[in-house]
Amino acid sequence: MSVIYSLISALLLFWHSAWDTLLGDPHSLSTDWAWVLGIVFLVLTVRVALFPLFLRQVRSQQALARLQPRMRELQAEHKGDLPTLQRELTELYQREKVSPFGAFLPMLIQFPIFIGLLHVLRHLNPATTDVATRTLYGWTEAQFLDASGAHLFGAPIAATFQAGGTVQLVAGVLILAMISTTFLTTRMSILKTGWSDNPQQRTIQRVVLYGIPLSLLASGLIFPVGVVLYWTTQNLFALGQQIWLNRRYPATPVLTTV
Repeated sequence: MSVIYSLISALLLFWHSAWDTLLGDPHSLSTDWAWVLGIVFLVLTVRVALFPLFLRQVRSQQALARLQPRMRELQAEHKGDLPTLQRELTELYQREKVSPFGAFLPMLIQFPIFIGLLHVLRHLNPATTDVATRTLYGWTEAQFLDASGAHLFGAPIAATFQAGGTVQLVAGVLILAMISTTFLTTRMSILKTGWSDNPQQRTIQRVVLYGIPLSLLASGLIFPVGVVLYWTTQNLFALGQQIWLNRRYPATPVLTTV
C-alpha cells in the first residue's frame, strides 16, 4: 500500500504546485485554494483514470440483468443438480460473452486506491511532530506543515466536526452534500435496474439506499474536513457520472427463451 500512498501524495503535491503557480499562492475567503483545489483535482484525476472500469462495471451489470430470467429458468430446471446448473450457466455466459465477475472486479481495484486517498489526507495531522512521519510518501516537512495548516472557509482541513465553531458549519455543509449525492446516486442506480421482486433482495436494496448515507453521516462526524471534502467531491463526480451513464446506457431488454 505504501506505493499507492506515495503515488497519491505525488498527485496531490503536483496539483497543489500547479494551482499555486497558476494562481500565485492564492488565499481568499479564509481558504488556502491551492491545497483545496489540489484535493479536488486529485480526486478528479483518480476518478477519470478509473472511468473505463466504471464503464466495464455498468456493461457487466446490464449484461447480467439481461440474463436474469434465463438464469432463473436454469436454476428451476436443475434444482438440486449443482454440477449441471454450473455447467449450463457457464455455457450461457460463454454464449452471451458475459463475465459474472465483471461487475465486481472494478470494485476490487478501486478499493485500495480510495483507501489510499483517505489515508494520505488523514496523514496531514498538524499534531504530528515526528519528522520521519511528516516526510512519509515523498513529502517535505515544509509541504507537510503547509498542507496540515491549510483552511477551507476558515475551517482547518485537518480538523474534525468535534472542533466546533466554523469547522462544524463547513463540515456540516460538506456532510449534507455528501449524504445527499450518495442517496441520489444510489437511488438512480436502483431505479435503472428496477426494484427486485425478491423480498430479500428488495430489503438489501433498501439497506443500501438508506444505510450507506447514514454510515457516511457517522464517518463525516469523525473524519477531518479534508477527507470530507475528498468524499464530497468524489460523490459529486459519481452523481454526474451516473446521470451520464443512465443516458448513455439505458436499460437493455432481458433475454427470454425462444
